[in-house]
Amino acid sequence: MVDIKKILKRMTVREKIGQLSQYNANLFLDTDAMVTGNMDMLVISGEDLKYVGHVLNFKSPAEMRQIQKEHLQNDRNKIPMLFMMDVIHGFRTIYPIPLALGCSFNPDLVTECSRMAAREAVKGGVQVTFTPMVDYVRDARWGRVMESTGEDAYLNSVMGEAQVRAFQGDDLSDKESIAVCVKHFAAYGGAEAGRDYNTVELSEHTLREHYLPAYKVCLDAGAEIIMPSFNTLNGVPATANSWLMKTVLKDEWGFDGIVISDFGAIKELIDHGVAQDGKAAARLAFDNNCNIEMCSAMYFSYLEELIGENVFSMAQLDEAVLKVLDLKKRLGMFDNPYRGADVTDIEITHENREVSRRAAEECAVLLKNNGVLPFKKSTKKLAVIGPFADNHNIIGFWSCNGKNEESVTVADGIKALLPDAEITVIEGCGDEWNDTDTSGFDEAVNAAKASEVVILCLGEPQDYSGEGNSRLELELHKIQLELAKAVIGVNRNTAVLTFSGRPMVLTELEKTAPAILHMWFPGTEGGMAVANLLFGFANPCGKLSMTFPRSTGQCPIYYNHTNIIKYGKPGAHKPYCASYIEHDNLPLYSFGHGLSYSDFAYEELALSKDAMTADESIEVSITVHNTSDIAGKETVMLYMCDMVASTARPVQQLIAFKKIYFEPSERKVIKFTVTEPMLRFWNNNNEYVSEPGEFRLWTGYADHLVLEKKFSLMIGSSDV
Repeated sequence: MVDIKKILKRMTVREKIGQLSQYNANLFLDTDAMVTGNMDMLVISGEDLKYVGHVLNFKSPAEMRQIQKEHLQNDRNKIPMLFMMDVIHGFRTIYPIPLALGCSFNPDLVTECSRMAAREAVKGGVQVTFTPMVDYVRDARWGRVMESTGEDAYLNSVMGEAQVRAFQGDDLSDKESIAVCVKHFAAYGGAEAGRDYNTVELSEHTLREHYLPAYKVCLDAGAEIIMPSFNTLNGVPATANSWLMKTVLKDEWGFDGIVISDFGAIKELIDHGVAQDGKAAARLAFDNNCNIEMCSAMYFSYLEELIGENVFSMAQLDEAVLKVLDLKKRLGMFDNPYRGADVTDIEITHENREVSRRAAEECAVLLKNNGVLPFKKSTKKLAVIGPFADNHNIIGFWSCNGKNEESVTVADGIKALLPDAEITVIEGCGDEWNDTDTSGFDEAVNAAKASEVVILCLGEPQDYSGEGNSRLELELHKIQLELAKAVIGVNRNTAVLTFSGRPMVLTELEKTAPAILHMWFPGTEGGMAVANLLFGFANPCGKLSMTFPRSTGQCPIYYNHTNIIKYGKPGAHKPYCASYIEHDNLPLYSFGHGLSYSDFAYEELALSKDAMTADESIEVSITVHNTSDIAGKETVMLYMCDMVASTARPVQQLIAFKKIYFEPSERKVIKFTVTEPMLRFWNNNNEYVSEPGEFRLWTGYADHLVLEKKFSLMIGSSDV
């Protein structure tokens, strides 16, 4: 067995620094693999390239093998490289974007998808994925909301933990497992005005209450690596933020794993204005325990000099290098530097397509249905209209090695499901949004008139979300709204599909559309999932994990806000009230909203007792009845409100959920256990405590209370 300490002893300082450096694959071979940052900031000599320990972004297992082989031939220590990639929602087979996965409220589904992605990624030559992204998000203008599972810290924690455990498995040396890097630490999702890379200013209370919990849960689940975020946090860039990286991450949480910078983030400390030059940037990052520098060369340029000046010791350098060597050893890289990358290319299997399809079905959210859906399976003549009618670009941003052209379009899915039907497919208007081109309207309207049913496919292009893709307006584009008005005006038997990587403003569409099914970006099998959902072969069961505003001006908007004074009643604007002149504060569709073809009646909420102490618990029983003759899944949610506390508490807070399958007419009792730690919060002294007093429990979704009960906590507790 390899002895990494012996290897370390014979390494030169330059070789050690190489183990703390990562560069894009195109520095090692001629490839058109994607580049996820600015390569202009990179200055590295050819001599230093042979020492580099990590590779970012490559195109195929063949490229991985070529780079690894040439590296090992030139490295006297025979230390294999680690190959890392953003396997965000699939590697070769793409499943729905993470924000859609949040809407499934199904950690088992997340586990299944992540295991599939890990197996494919290993064959593709990947050993580390930059996922999960558990940034807490409240502003749909930010393009990277598509990478989060939503606006609830508890939901993000549950889904993030599921991803960590699924990707890493029980043993990293298993060829079906890869290491994960949780990101972006911390509060990247709080960027001002929803503009990517922008400033984040948050109180410590808000940070601890909402933004930090999911990172902690993922690290406790065993995540090997963490990535500081690009943004400044309360005036200090995360990569150089000693309070964040030392006080919280290392001292409080005890994290002793690997820290890797984001793309070029160490050099960008100069741009932030906290480092005078590259040497100062290297000093700040290394002093704050950043072990690996991604795609800038501050460590190669200055770290040896800083050690020579006794700013850092050789022991500090060795400690960082040992972490890297240890991870490579536990991944089995010294035994097999190519690991599972023993194929020429990765093919999509039928089994993996089935996983992708089921995931897309379960993540879709039925926002509105006036009885139009499901369409009759006997439908013989239909029109599929809109910019997403026959569009392969529905797999979403960060699709890794997925290929748009291999996705199942809506038209393809409908044709496969109804081979004997007469199906007319018309774009009507383009997805690149031209305000004036209505040349396809007449054809679309004529097709709608002549059809039994219409499937109208609208949304935003998939490259309008993701990194660097912030938006000022969330409304559907004017040309699409005009198309919708024209088509629905001649055929009310129309269902609207919407595709996006973020919550959209659908206020105008909601006024006229008989049914709206939001598909997000559903992945490789999106079109087949659409067909099954529209015609009742699958039953919608997704619930929104992020609020849909009524207007972009409401952003940021989220369900778990604190009590708003001078709120007033919904309706017209009133003087001296916390409302808008144009409309009230409520969103169009709130967190937790989602319809089904089944009808679920919540009949009773019962508590085992009405008071408890800190070492006791209360059992909550919720009776739910499927009153329809259609089998379906329902996510039963349990919300809590601390009625009076030393700090203003959220008006509602999700503390538990279960997704349950019901047969037709079936009645079930769903049970939850409420314990004292579930009632804790960060008080004004930044102590994590529960306080005695009265609490409300209820079930429903964010702005729709169904049943409620109250109980008391007699004696609080603390866990500082």
